[in-house]
Amino acid sequence: MQFNPYPYQQFCIDNIIYNHAIGLFLDMGLGKTVITLTAIHDLRYNRWEVVKPLIIAPKKVAEATWTTEAKKWDHLKMMRVVPVLGSEQHRLRALATPADAYVINRENVKWLVDHFKNAWPFDMVVLDESSSFKNPTSQRFKAMKLVRSRIKRIVELTGTPSSNGLEDLWAQIYLLDGGARLGKTLGAYRQMYFIPGKRNRTTIFSYEPKAGSFDMIKQAISDICISMKASDYLTLPDVITNDIPVALDTKAQKAYTDLETELLLQVDENTITAGSAGVLTGKLLQLCNGAIYDEDKNAVKVHDCKIERFLELIEQLNGQHALVFYNFQHDRDRLVEALAKYNLRVRVYSHAKDEEDWNAGNIDVLLAHPASCGYGLNLQHGGHHAIWFGLTWSLEQYEQANKRLHRQGQGHPVVIHHLIVNGGMDEEVIKALQSKGDMQNALMEALRVRISKLRS
Repeated sequence: MQFNPYPYQQFCIDNIIYNHAIGLFLDMGLGKTVITLTAIHDLRYNRWEVVKPLIIAPKKVAEATWTTEAKKWDHLKMMRVVPVLGSEQHRLRALATPADAYVINRENVKWLVDHFKNAWPFDMVVLDESSSFKNPTSQRFKAMKLVRSRIKRIVELTGTPSSNGLEDLWAQIYLLDGGARLGKTLGAYRQMYFIPGKRNRTTIFSYEPKAGSFDMIKQAISDICISMKASDYLTLPDVITNDIPVALDTKAQKAYTDLETELLLQVDENTITAGSAGVLTGKLLQLCNGAIYDEDKNAVKVHDCKIERFLELIEQLNGQHALVFYNFQHDRDRLVEALAKYNLRVRVYSHAKDEEDWNAGNIDVLLAHPASCGYGLNLQHGGHHAIWFGLTWSLEQYEQANKRLHRQGQGHPVVIHHLIVNGGMDEEVIKALQSKGDMQNALMEALRVRISKLRS
């Protein structure tokens, strides 16, 4: 795919290239991944200013998003992005592999720093979701602080740099400038911009910003940070699609491959019917989502890979409400169970009161089946993010469900997130939806192609 950057994207690319430390506080959907990879490509191959870039990201993002994005665009296809994941042996092998960029999950930052010690080799570091480094007492922050002087270039990416208040900014800005703008310590930062809030005689429990602190902090970091809202820069298109790759772990991938082989080899590609195609793809889509019904209609959990990536996405939305579409009942049940661990207002759509509460802002995550809320509902006032946890072959259901948010009265660009398992039936569904052709024929043709490959 040809990449023709919007003016704001080129502006961000240029800032990464010409600044050794930059914070890009970009809303989701603005293309921060392709922006960053384009800048890395230019710095590495056109300017020879970068030798070994490292990207630190949430686990599921590290597993698939950066590698998939590199393969997506024509100008990046020659880039080799190597994930440093899995067991220690796998991570060490990945680090020994020649690459244009390495991607590691944030949980392994301390291990990486401990492993290299004074021989830290990465001259450029990208912190994807830098807000996860906001706690100056965390091991990941302390580890990055130790090697910061050995890093020539650093880029921070996040849409929510101060989700819990202005205090969240200090650690992130410190990793950019070593304390030059907001103070060398958190204490100094607090003394300059905050006053004690709740306290007793000996302990201060919270801090409140002084009058004018927001403007002063904004001014202090304005030369090193760029903040952009999707609503300010994306006038066209009004609907943004965000394909999120999901990598299955080894055990889940084996389970999927075994089931696909067993199911498809039982059927002749020349005699595929709509009925048999529906059954086969239904089982494979179930397994992509993480569970499958057995012969007694009991849901058997196989993996949590897509659930984990879904929860990371919810975290990245950072309080923005999400309309989540599921396909199977066991998807709904597992999503409800997973979300119960968080302080979120979660509802499964069942009647008109749910529509009213969603539009009033009283629901953080609304779970819905596209068949139950695909028509007639006006949900545009409650949020602008739709997440497809489980995809549907029905183009009509898909388009109608998305229209619940994308309609008159919506104040923001609507972002449609697709969770897509790499190499799974999800990829065939999304291709068919995007082509907007005959869905039934697409379904059957997809199966014929897979059966033919398995038998060749």
